[in-house]
Amino acid sequence: MMSDRLIVHRGRNPIYDIVMEPSYENLGRELDSLKVHDRRLCIVSDSNVAPLYLEEVRKQIAPHCRQVDSYIFPAGEEHKNLDTVRGLYEYLILNHYDRQDILVALGGGVTGDLCGFDAATYIRGIRFIQLPTSLLAQVDSSIGGKTGVDFDSYKNMVGAFHMPILVYTSTSTLDTLSSEQFACGMGEVIKHGLIKSTDYYDWLKLNAAAIRSRDHDVCEQMILQSNRIKRDVVEIDPTEQGERALLNFGHTLGHAIEKLMNFKLLHGQCVALGCVAASYLSRRRGMISQAEEEDIRRTLAAFDLPVSISDLGLSVPDIIAASKNDKKMDSGRIKFILLRRLGTAYVDRTVTDEEMADALGWLAGGIDG
Repeated sequence: MMSDRLIVHRGRNPIYDIVMEPSYENLGRELDSLKVHDRRLCIVSDSNVAPLYLEEVRKQIAPHCRQVDSYIFPAGEEHKNLDTVRGLYEYLILNHYDRQDILVALGGGVTGDLCGFDAATYIRGIRFIQLPTSLLAQVDSSIGGKTGVDFDSYKNMVGAFHMPILVYTSTSTLDTLSSEQFACGMGEVIKHGLIKSTDYYDWLKLNAAAIRSRDHDVCEQMILQSNRIKRDVVEIDPTEQGERALLNFGHTLGHAIEKLMNFKLLHGQCVALGCVAASYLSRRRGMISQAEEEDIRRTLAAFDLPVSISDLGLSVPDIIAASKNDKKMDSGRIKFILLRRLGTAYVDRTVTDEEMADALGWLAGGIDG
């Protein structure tokens, strides 16, 4: 079987490949193309993923480099912080990793973001590879070079842009995801359709049963299309000065909810809630119809994503206050992503606290004003 491959460019220059395979058996071939035979590689993974895939990946990597090491940290968003970063720094220093050596992020979004941040900042930057194992990481967070960690429960507040040298997805990892983790990834997948492609959004609805059953052929098509959307946006705007901000649809209020829930809700679940609120605001401003807004809500729910905050015990003023601490603020204004129509999003800096309160009240089961 031939691999699916996309290339990320900077201008006209290719900078890394996104490769999708049914297993890790061709990982060595990709490493050979990167000329790492005389380099050391450190696999960074968490305590949930390492027992599943670390030895398999080590076996594939070992014949193609000088040495393979591993660093395992406790799983969970609560460990995506500077303490874990410091632990990895210490490991690399004590083992004399130099600027030519390479980190390998084996895991979901937490691992990819944390490992990438270490790679961006250790001795002013070393190379790293993404091996995303969660659906969310495969379709979104592994691509584009955004790295970072949380700081005192503020989401991704400390970070850097640092591109990987390879993204290699083994779709076999979908089989070991919990239902909740799989649904979490679908929050980002549906977002891609809503902001960039009605055809893709409609295709997701048409293939919902196959996706939910994790049909590998259908999921491969889905991941590839989401990768293509993310790749195209990142190439236009690698450091989020404009177009890339559209990928934050659902994230403004989603991040605020995620913070107030102390990360007990997964990122994709919170993004789904933010998408529902942003769709409501888009409808209230007359840009999408009520039928379209209701369809978005039904589609998210069909993929087992939350569409209401009524049972979360959160207050509307607290969510609004938390949204003001988001890193996406611009000169004191919230950059809110809204839908001009299905498949087309834009950045809006005029959303008021009253409008957010209206959307959150509706999200909590209140009356549509």
